[in-house]
Amino acid sequence: MMDTRDCFMGLGGSTPEELFGALPTPCYILDEAMLRRNGEMLAGVMQRTGAKILLAQKAFSNYDLYPVLAPYLAGTEASGLYEARLGREEMPDGEVHVFCGAYREDEFAELLDWADHIVFNSPNQLKKFGPSAKAAGKSIGLRINPECSTQEGHEIYDPCAPGSRLGTTRAQWDAAMDEDTIALLDGLHFHTLCEQDSDALETTLQAVEAKFGDVLPRMTWLNMGGGHHITRSDYDVARLEKCICHARDTWGVQVYLEPGEACALNAGYLATRVLDTSRNGDTSLAILDASAACHMPDVIEMPYRPPLYDAGEANEKACTVRLGGPTCLAGDIIGDYSFDHPLQEGELLLFGDMAIYTTCKNNTFNGMPLPAILVRRQDGSIQPLRTFGYEDFKCRLGSRR
Repeated sequence: MMDTRDCFMGLGGSTPEELFGALPTPCYILDEAMLRRNGEMLAGVMQRTGAKILLAQKAFSNYDLYPVLAPYLAGTEASGLYEARLGREEMPDGEVHVFCGAYREDEFAELLDWADHIVFNSPNQLKKFGPSAKAAGKSIGLRINPECSTQEGHEIYDPCAPGSRLGTTRAQWDAAMDEDTIALLDGLHFHTLCEQDSDALETTLQAVEAKFGDVLPRMTWLNMGGGHHITRSDYDVARLEKCICHARDTWGVQVYLEPGEACALNAGYLATRVLDTSRNGDTSLAILDASAACHMPDVIEMPYRPPLYDAGEANEKACTVRLGGPTCLAGDIIGDYSFDHPLQEGELLLFGDMAIYTTCKNNTFNGMPLPAILVRRQDGSIQPLRTFGYEDFKCRLGSRR
């Protein structure tokens, strides 16, 4: 479990009001120094093991900051055509890997212009698109399903759940993979983790070996996917490196990892102010200018309780308040937090670990404006990257400008 203090280590002992009090809210602030710290830690794993680590862009796609991470990583991972193009354009010296549950015929030829590695989800997709990808000189992989669930409480993120649509089980492999199809493959890919430590990877790797150990010596690479919380302060890096070296030495494969969160963990904030306070029975309420539904949707989807600077769990401190957004959704609730004092209208609050799954997943439900995106540079200066207005809301919905 991540220590919430880690989420604010980049503040260096200053308060949010001191650092960000002059900024318009809500806004995201990306932290260049914390991104570099994460990159250095990931580069250390690569140097010690020979593994290659990729940025999973589904978690962090703020390409203005790719030059900060690029010196430490081997490239990018994409979930489809647009992310593959973004990775090629914005981290051009790195490899571009792509996995999609199913590829479209009308996009695949263009995808081959951007990607180096193409990973298929099923034998059927491999047979359909693999020959053209191989003819284009791409490295070809198949996602496998080791049928080994290590998730606790996050079933929506468990690709090994019964009936999963993600990955090829051994039974599916045996039923559909002939020698000609296997010959197309350069590697295997599995992705089963979500915000987990390396003990879950060790368990999964044992299952992979039991199910596909006879196939792996024929491969040149093994991609262990994402979900590795490598840059978390209590993560067992030594165990991770042991897993990497075991795969490398046992099967003679190049090992890839493609974490998203680990690249941008604790490298961003969401600044927001209190718009109104009230009380409903025994519950104290505060409505913020930031919305869980619009600006940090994983709070509802995952769900989880985001870290908040200088706040405690419910009833831990003197004043417990339910924080929510201004939308019409009754469930637009960020969570119950406690404070040393009653919240006041206009008070600045700072949520941590907001670089991941925020700017790439936010939305304009209810016509909510998108928060500006800023960057806090290594020297402490703050620069705007992108601001949004009415036209950004309107242009997605119709043809008239």
